[in-house]
Amino acid sequence: MTRTVAKLLGRRGSGDLRADFTASLVVFLVAVPLCVGVAVASGVPAELGLVTGIVGGLVTGLLPGSSLQVSGPAAGLTVLVYEAVRAYGLSALGVIVLGAGLLQLAMGALRLGRWFRAISIAVVQGMLAGIGLVLIAGQLYALVDAQAPAGGLDKIAGLPGLVAGTLASGPALAALGIGAGTVAVLVLWPRIPAAARVLPAPLAAVALATLAAVVLDPPVARVEVRGLLDAVQPPGGADFGRLAEVGLLGTVIAFTLIASAESLFSAAAVDRLHDGPRTDYDKELVAQGAGNAVCGMLGALPMTAVIVRSAANVRAGARTKASRVLHGGWLLVFAVLFPAALGVIPVAALAGVLVHAGGKLIPVRELAPLWREHRGEAVVLMATALAIVVTNMFEGVLIGLLLAVAKTAWETSHVHVEVAPAEADAPDSAPVRVRVLGNATFLRLPKLLDELEALPRDRPIELDLTGLRHMDHACAAALRNWTDRHNETGVKPVQVAA
Repeated sequence: MTRTVAKLLGRRGSGDLRADFTASLVVFLVAVPLCVGVAVASGVPAELGLVTGIVGGLVTGLLPGSSLQVSGPAAGLTVLVYEAVRAYGLSALGVIVLGAGLLQLAMGALRLGRWFRAISIAVVQGMLAGIGLVLIAGQLYALVDAQAPAGGLDKIAGLPGLVAGTLASGPALAALGIGAGTVAVLVLWPRIPAAARVLPAPLAAVALATLAAVVLDPPVARVEVRGLLDAVQPPGGADFGRLAEVGLLGTVIAFTLIASAESLFSAAAVDRLHDGPRTDYDKELVAQGAGNAVCGMLGALPMTAVIVRSAANVRAGARTKASRVLHGGWLLVFAVLFPAALGVIPVAALAGVLVHAGGKLIPVRELAPLWREHRGEAVVLMATALAIVVTNMFEGVLIGLLLAVAKTAWETSHVHVEVAPAEADAPDSAPVRVRVLGNATFLRLPKLLDELEALPRDRPIELDLTGLRHMDHACAAALRNWTDRHNETGVKPVQVAA
């Protein structure tokens, strides 16, 4: 298999092949619990998470764009997928993902990938924080084998009742023990000696939780296994007909924008981890679109580039895209030969993995420095996260983008009025020289008018507007009105230099 991949990629270096082979195994071991966990949390069959991981390796992994970035189902889309499946049904998921993939292909062909770098980082961080909060709130229910409410606020409001119900239920406490143990392993794993960390943390945590469940046999829920072919559900004609629904089209756009932004921001982060070729954003968008189109035709989960798997790939010594292609091959072998292995995994263990992943989406350490240095950006971040929790993913991100634009407009619309000091021997009737600088927009109109109206009304005014970089219609009209009112006093008319 490795020779086939090497031939396909046109590589001849045996050293590269060995490094990529080893890295692919590491990424595979990281990907298995995450693919399954994201699928279960999204409310779809566990096998569909593996299908998306396979496509991310064998399709997206082969295409140009980012050489070391690894794609697959991501925790960042879990909330959105869950809401879409709940609203439109599992059968519509394929059409939604296919539509998102085709839009990504079109955006990549139109060379729009680079424009995603213009999105405010505060909005992206707020989006991830909001996703993390909703993901944690939902997975706390799965941690005790309980059914989570639908909305983000409902999940949070139901937590006190969840605690009371858990304390009164033996099976719920057993599931909580397994889930909490999984989180503890994930937190403590990086602190144990490096020689003992043979397995990646997510796999080690799920393996230990599964072993405990097999040995102790507590009454906890296990992952339901349907088989790879049974789980794959290509969309039918009736599903394509639903693209006429406004709500479903909005979901397609939300999938497209969020998956694209997450993938391209992940690419920027991965580029900082290695010295190899930099990411071509337009080609990477095409690669992501091709992968999502294939996932849609298979009725699988949407994919994005995943920073956890990508960082593991780089740190494991990967040198070319062969490592991510091989990881897709290992996922395919596992899904075909060992699907029954999924049936012994406790759902609470996967919930623990996602609670930990959700916590890492919240930029706790960055928030305090951001508040000190860029308070406006911190407000945008927190408002975006809160909006996602209160409303939904799409509306929350739109609110964040609007706030970012409003903040930028406010900060760039500075206007300053300079009044030249009068000369010592100047007569009282000498004109007052006033210079207006900056950007005169309606946002700063009250300040501009206050300063102009404070000028003496019984003296002529020489108003210099040559220092203005921009003046909108509202300010131009206000200046004309102020000039007319000043001239009504009977003194020499205002002289304007523009």
